[in-house]
Amino acid sequence: MSNKYTFPKGFWWGSATSGPQSEGNFNKPHKSVFDYWYEIEPEAFFNKVGPEVTSNFYNSYKEDLAMLKEIGLNSFRTSIQWTRLIKDLETGEPDKDAIRFYNDVIDETIKNGMVPVMNLHHFDLPVELYDKYSGWESKHVVELFVKFAETAFKLFSDRVKYWTTFNEPMVVVEGQYIYQFHYPKVVDGKKAMQVLYNINLASAKAIKKFRELGFNKEGGQIGIVLNLTPAYPRSNSEEDLNASKIADTIFNYSFLDPAVKGEFPSLLVELLKEDDVLWEGTGEEIDIIKENTIDFLGVNYYQPRRVMAKKYIVEDEEYWMPHKYFDYYDMPGKRMNPYRGWEIYPQSMYDIAINIRDNYNNIPWYISENGMGVEGEEKYRDENGEIQDVYRIEFFEEHLQYLHKGIEEGSNCFGFHSWTPIDCWSWSNAYKNRYGYIGLDLETQTKKIKKSGKWIKEVSKNNGF
Repeated sequence: MSNKYTFPKGFWWGSATSGPQSEGNFNKPHKSVFDYWYEIEPEAFFNKVGPEVTSNFYNSYKEDLAMLKEIGLNSFRTSIQWTRLIKDLETGEPDKDAIRFYNDVIDETIKNGMVPVMNLHHFDLPVELYDKYSGWESKHVVELFVKFAETAFKLFSDRVKYWTTFNEPMVVVEGQYIYQFHYPKVVDGKKAMQVLYNINLASAKAIKKFRELGFNKEGGQIGIVLNLTPAYPRSNSEEDLNASKIADTIFNYSFLDPAVKGEFPSLLVELLKEDDVLWEGTGEEIDIIKENTIDFLGVNYYQPRRVMAKKYIVEDEEYWMPHKYFDYYDMPGKRMNPYRGWEIYPQSMYDIAINIRDNYNNIPWYISENGMGVEGEEKYRDENGEIQDVYRIEFFEEHLQYLHKGIEEGSNCFGFHSWTPIDCWSWSNAYKNRYGYIGLDLETQTKKIKKSGKWIKEVSKNNGF
């Protein structure tokens, strides 16, 4: 049977998870903001399931990685937890057990024929850095992050050739400082924009450190993982188009432009200045951002954003909010994933591919996350106990068809990672929606390959479908 869709030679067929969502808290020297939030407000988490055990990867990584090999994956992304690796947060001195653990994970990944991709920050700021310095609002925390990054680079760059600095940094800005869906649930536009700036700076400084240490000369590459959620206007009216342009600028280009082009979008700077919420920065910092752009880009894509021109202008809102400039548009007839409340729109894969090709130097990039969260998957078990997640296979195939079209038309995409290999813990959603190729029984911690796991094995083997 020949492929209808064949992907470039050496294409990554992989999957992504993160330290805080898979490892559990075993032997961790520090608490993250999520560990702390669960302690003070367990009811904020679905079924009160917290991050203590998650998918037990700390204890079961050997078996887990062997299962990833069994389903044919050739690459695997996870994250190194700042709260686990670093014993002394001020000096960057590492923890012995963490060195052993991450060395083992990396060696085991390679042994199983997978390229390890290591990310440094997946929302898991050490809570004491929030308590002491207000977390990402602080330039001192930027410096401490660089020390953490340096420690990780020195320990693991002999084997890890693909690094990313942050995963979905916009979620830190939105969740912690605007829309209150992550602890500390602050609503403050000025602080939010300072955090946005500081994380861009932290990423650039970590990249600078990576190159100063010479790891780029040893074949190492460093990038960032951004959640790109294209903003589609309700109509082609000037007002709607302008609303979508502003939404894209705030949510997508505020990290994409500095990462790839080394500068913030001028529209963003103008709006924030006008609204008196522009960050504090120096010329020297702006130069660091300018001179330390990424080697490759990871794109997490799940859903589009639909917007329209603002119906009513509200002058005296207490806090600055991005939606000062647009309203969300509820498009009739859109396809939905009812479990997650997200629209299913695979065409965005193509739009993202072409945007990167035409407006971002056709930088090498890959889909670093794409997936479908479904609640109550056990109802899809067959008589052998295998979850028949046909809906997930269809979801991936549709998205991959549009990605393939973008690649055919010259977009420089080198891989596709699903979220996630094994059902993992998802922040306040905990285990409500499952995403894995491999199912997890929370009670017994047993793991079993789903139908989609058998599907990806074939796709990977044939480099297409």
